[in-house]
Order: sequence, then structure tokens, then C-alpha cells
Amino acid sequence: MVDTVEALVDGGRASAGPPLGPALGPKGVNIGQVIAKINEKTAAFVGMKVPVKVLIADDKSFEIKVGTPPMSALIKGELGLQSGSSNARTTKVGNLTLDQAKKIADMKQDDLLGSDQKARVLEVAGNCVSVGVTIDGKSGKDFQKDVKAGLYDDKF
Repeated sequence: MVDTVEALVDGGRASAGPPLGPALGPKGVNIGQVIAKINEKTAAFVGMKVPVKVLIADDKSFEIKVGTPPMSALIKGELGLQSGSSNARTTKVGNLTLDQAKKIADMKQDDLLGSDQKARVLEVAGNCVSVGVTIDGKSGKDFQKDVKAGLYDDKF
């Protein structure tokens, strides 16, 4: 049988305090090892809340499954924004570089449908539209058209 402990932790900064410590204590696992493994796996998400599942087997071995923050949170985090645009159609709040869009696509790759990096970057661009962020100085929709037209093929 497998016990599961789920929690929302600060990326790279989980601690033995709540919510993890009290939930893991009765399970009999080495809390220090679990916390260290969680921090190692969530280091790329520093400053963001990250969903984490700890699967504990009968022999007290454990496996960590890390979810990823929502795409909008990654976009805002990459640009240092507190919030997206209040009117994404008319007010732009930031500009993502192609490299930043690729970084976000790589972070979310397990959750995205795209079969390659180019397709996943197109998904990031779609999210940029709703957050009010441009990519490479262009609106998300214009960027998607240019990528599909092959203007960025040498960058993937």
C-alpha cells in the first residue's frame, strides 16, 4: 500500500514545518531526506508555490512527484510581475524573449501537449495573450503566426 502526502510548498524552500512536517511525521519516513529531495526537485521554481506529492511505500521508501505552477505564474515570475494586465487586449505589462519562452516551455513540458519545443513555445505564446505579455516584441498571436511561417526555425 502507498501513502500519499500532498502539499503546496515554496519552490526550493520546503521545510520540516507545516504543511510537510506534521503530515510526514506519523508516516515514519526520514523527514530531512524528504525535504532535501523536494528542495532539489523544486529549485527551478524559487519564489513560486509548487504542488508536491510524496508517495510513501510500506518499507518507508519514498518518491517525490512535483507538479508545476500554472503557466501564467511562470510567465509573471520570469518577468518579475506581481500580476498580469487588467486588460490584456489593450495594456501590455511585459515582453518575454524567445529564450525565456523556451525556458518556460521546458519547465512545463510534462504538462503541455506539444510534441517538440517549437510546439510548446506556441502554447506559451497563447498564454502570453491572456496575461498581457508580448513575445519578442510582438503580440502572442503575431508571434505564433511568425513561428508557424518558419521565421524562427533556426532558433529551435
